[in-house]
Amino acid sequence: MICRLVGTVEGVEGNAVVLDQPEHGLARQVLVPAYLAERLAGDRGRTVTLHTMEYLEAQGQGSSFIPRIVGFGRPEDRRFFEIFTSVKGLGNRKALKAIALPPSEIAAMVAAKDAKGLQRLPEIGKRLAETIIAELTGKLDAFVDPGVIVEGKGSIPATKLSIPTGAAAAVEDALAVLMELGQTQAEAERAIERALRGADPESLSGEDLVAKVFGQG
Repeated sequence: MICRLVGTVEGVEGNAVVLDQPEHGLARQVLVPAYLAERLAGDRGRTVTLHTMEYLEAQGQGSSFIPRIVGFGRPEDRRFFEIFTSVKGLGNRKALKAIALPPSEIAAMVAAKDAKGLQRLPEIGKRLAETIIAELTGKLDAFVDPGVIVEGKGSIPATKLSIPTGAAAAVEDALAVLMELGQTQAEAERAIERALRGADPESLSGEDLVAKVFGQG
């Protein structure tokens, strides 16, 4: 089994990354989680290391199979994926699309039994979110980052934003609202960063920030 690949990012399309390995005369297609695909899209031309696993993908109702390589930024992210896909109804392709946030943040949602948070992920509906919590509670605790808020339902991952003095409460409120509206944490953080530019952070409420995000403030 191929457990690690080193190559130059040639391109990213959806969840598929093409790694160029000119020294071997090869270019390999590697499937990666959605959050990692977003990061690698900005790394075109750079050499990266992916920790990998392989599986056979059925075609034509199982009449044939295509070998696939799945890549991760860290070995522990690969282990998270193996546990995550043990949930009934969560196959490899669906899981790759669903992992639109780093594994530590998804693990925090499971630990907090945050079904609504899980439903904000692509491919995850109410029933599947409840199944994930039922089957994985206690199994993902090792993946929770200490810097992530897990204080019960409705909790959200701790923001990585550089928050101006006096704006912490407003940013937290705005982040929660934007994620409830369907934005990923990364999208919400970028929008809030833009809204904070040139503003007086101490005078803004969470409602003000959301209004500025949508061009109404």
